[in-house]
Amino acid sequence: MSASALPVPDVQVEGVSKSYRRGLRVLSDVNLHVHAGETFGIIGPNGAGKTTLFGCMLGLMWPDTGRILVAGRAPDDLEVRRVTGYLPERIAFEPELTARGVLTLHHDLAGRPRTERAGAVEALLTRVGLDRAVWDKTPRSFSRGMLQRLGLAQALIGQPRMLFLDEPTLGIDPEGLLHLRALLGEFKAQGVTVLINSHDLAQLERVCDRVAFFRAGRVEAIEDLRASATQRGRHALRVRWAGTNPLSPERLARLLQEQGATPMDTAEDSLCFSVEDDWAASRLLRALLDAGLPVASATREEGRLERFFQGSGGRAP
Repeated sequence: MSASALPVPDVQVEGVSKSYRRGLRVLSDVNLHVHAGETFGIIGPNGAGKTTLFGCMLGLMWPDTGRILVAGRAPDDLEVRRVTGYLPERIAFEPELTARGVLTLHHDLAGRPRTERAGAVEALLTRVGLDRAVWDKTPRSFSRGMLQRLGLAQALIGQPRMLFLDEPTLGIDPEGLLHLRALLGEFKAQGVTVLINSHDLAQLERVCDRVAFFRAGRVEAIEDLRASATQRGRHALRVRWAGTNPLSPERLARLLQEQGATPMDTAEDSLCFSVEDDWAASRLLRALLDAGLPVASATREEGRLERFFQGSGGRAP
């Protein structure tokens, strides 16, 4: 079967355990099934075994027990490797090469047609948002965010149908986060299977279908975020007021519709709203004040993944 004929990969992890020297067990009987085309997140405290699991799923190391299958094949099968992209947590590039040179080299290593090379390299650098002014500079002078963009470009060589992203938001500024989120939306639309290891719970909540919580080398729980896809990534804002609420239900409903906010629950002296982001929360508060609501306090409530993380025994990273 050629790489082009390989189906969109799913990942099966069955009874995987892994120990290092001196008996240090890092993974203990891990069982996971990542569905084809799914965006799957992995969270947990430092030392939980997340990066080791990535290494096993990529075929860079082997578990002591259990097995891992990608589209029904071993992770190091060449047909699997041809459709896999990887962004490691610790990024290192050939120090003497420019950003353009790094991608040129890896384009050749991937066996891509040389006639497409120059255009493909420039298209990738543009796609990840790396400033054209640094394309012909060496990565030694790059910031962490610039290295992340170049690493992602390298991972995308060959148009992979499975992506492993290990801490992809490290060092990225807000503009870069928005850019990465847009790319992840494109991958989802293209049916790419994406696995993300990250401490950034807010970003994972915006993009993932499901998230697994790891602790001490085990899967403690898996949270399905698809049921609340319409609210994914939105903020929960709790607004409390002093005295009596002067707004009628009809007027409040009109105001919320104008501001793009959705009521979530109500109490005697407060309401909880779902809003798009911090700017939307600020606009909503201004509108409520202008309408005469005597706002006493406004607090952003924990996101769903924060509650899941804490409820599963983790501590906010």
